[in-house]
Amino acid sequence: MRLFARIVERRSFTRAAADLSLPRSTATEAVQQLEARLGVRLLQRTTRSVVPTLDGEAYYRRCLKLLDDLDETENAFCRASPRGELRVDVQGALARRFLLPGLPAFLAAYPELRLRMTEGDRLVDLVAEGVDCVLRLGTPAESGPSGGMAARRVAVLPEITCAAPAYVERHGAPRTPADLSRHRMVGFSRPEGGWHPLEVTENGAVRQVQVSADIVVSSAESSLAMGLLGLGLIQLPRYRAEEHLACGALVEVLADHPPTPTPVHLLWPRDRQLSARTRVFIDWAAARFEGVG
Repeated sequence: MRLFARIVERRSFTRAAADLSLPRSTATEAVQQLEARLGVRLLQRTTRSVVPTLDGEAYYRRCLKLLDDLDETENAFCRASPRGELRVDVQGALARRFLLPGLPAFLAAYPELRLRMTEGDRLVDLVAEGVDCVLRLGTPAESGPSGGMAARRVAVLPEITCAAPAYVERHGAPRTPADLSRHRMVGFSRPEGGWHPLEVTENGAVRQVQVSADIVVSSAESSLAMGLLGLGLIQLPRYRAEEHLACGALVEVLADHPPTPTPVHLLWPRDRQLSARTRVFIDWAAARFEGVG
């Protein structure tokens, strides 16, 4: 059942077998035996992927419930340390600032865990990509990849608007939101096209201001790098700007009109019983953010 469920989620015999440290031939044979025993076709194989049939989808849903119940039952009686491979995807700057310094102690406390950590700014499809948990900036949407996830808010980070001294020398420093019409920003791309506007607080209300952008990027690292090069205004969490503000590589602008703070969430599949290894990681990661913001 675990193997079959993983094949459905990964849409691949090869990836599912690798996830469970099995030969691909074993995965193929096991599913053939399962289909023969049930007397139904569970999977539709194509040259590009593997998808469940209607019977396969129904069987998969029942498998999830049974496997979750089994895990919950075993966890209630088994006091063994969490073990196995834990797959997490993180926003890189967040992880490097808040998680990585405490990682040696975490791995020492759970020596039978094997951590596979990837990083990016996009919201991954946890089930399809075999990821147990993600760490992200922002508020999860009700639709899209995050719609099927449970979320735990672990911090709220103050945001600021910044520019490099070279930019300020050329264009001046905006003092009010009305000044932004004469300025340029480093755009952060939206999935639907265009770029995110700047946020400002004015008279107690939050406004979004669309500012011209000569360059648009798709990662937080690139946005900061372009801002440091003087290519436009940027907005970022204060912790990311601190060292650059201290050495004069960035200056804060519109300090009286700050953007709204950005929440930080841990996300995991909503319709799944949390494994012991995912649970301990979520609790540990949440503790790493205590007192932040």
